[in-house]
Amino acid sequence: MSAALEEHYAQCEQLLRARDRDLWLACLFAPREARKHIHALYAFAQEAADVSGKVTQPLLGEMRLQWWIDALEGAAAPGEGARANPIADALIDTIERFALPREEFIALAEAHVFDLYDDRMPSWTALEDYCRATASAPMRWAARILGADIQAPSARAFDEAGVALGLTRIARAIAPYSVQRKFLPDEAFASDGEKASEREQLGPVVKEICRQAQSHYEQARRLALALGPAHAALLPAATTPLYLERLARSDFHSDRPAGEASPLRRQWRIWRASRGVGL
Repeated sequence: MSAALEEHYAQCEQLLRARDRDLWLACLFAPREARKHIHALYAFAQEAADVSGKVTQPLLGEMRLQWWIDALEGAAAPGEGARANPIADALIDTIERFALPREEFIALAEAHVFDLYDDRMPSWTALEDYCRATASAPMRWAARILGADIQAPSARAFDEAGVALGLTRIARAIAPYSVQRKFLPDEAFASDGEKASEREQLGPVVKEICRQAQSHYEQARRLALALGPAHAALLPAATTPLYLERLARSDFHSDRPAGEASPLRRQWRIWRASRGVGL
């Protein structure tokens, strides 16, 4: 491996450590030889998720996401070659080394187009599909790097854990940022729309997201018992119960965030899960 590529992998880790320390800590429990490749996966996922916050117009965001799609398809313009981008270089190297499915990386980028517009999530099914594309997929890729048999029944744990993590992230963002309310499924407000305002229904709908997140998490926890070493790929979801506890006590009519679990509690939860004591 060239010195330039090694540096690009190091930059993936630096990005992850700066933007999501819990996720970075979770990656530390993967075997050393696999760690940098998992950093590349999550650095890409983080870059795609951050696009909507970096642009002022949806079209500009679509252009950024399209660059990633072109890079993954090998169609980036010569002047914007993917290998000149540190994260893309490390990501493509990882995809090639482990024969990871490029179409799933493209699907992640495409899923984040939703973030750019004001349209509401149409249904509960669409919301879960969004979580599978953006949160479950990176766990599944990490599991393949760790040698998991993705076709085994127990591999459904990665799907379930990712949905739990994705739903929890969305619920955490609802209270302080009203724009994130577009993630609440439109169908969740339909039945009682004439009896109560959307504001009055907000709390119950977010509570239902939390209930579903907890249900998916419990399923992942049960399936994780049969995973073996690939269990480490689930660790990004290990702090989910801590956040759900906080959300259970939240006032979703407030403009203040629900609050964060203490860093020490989060670190302990990740460490405990890494030892195979539950998820």
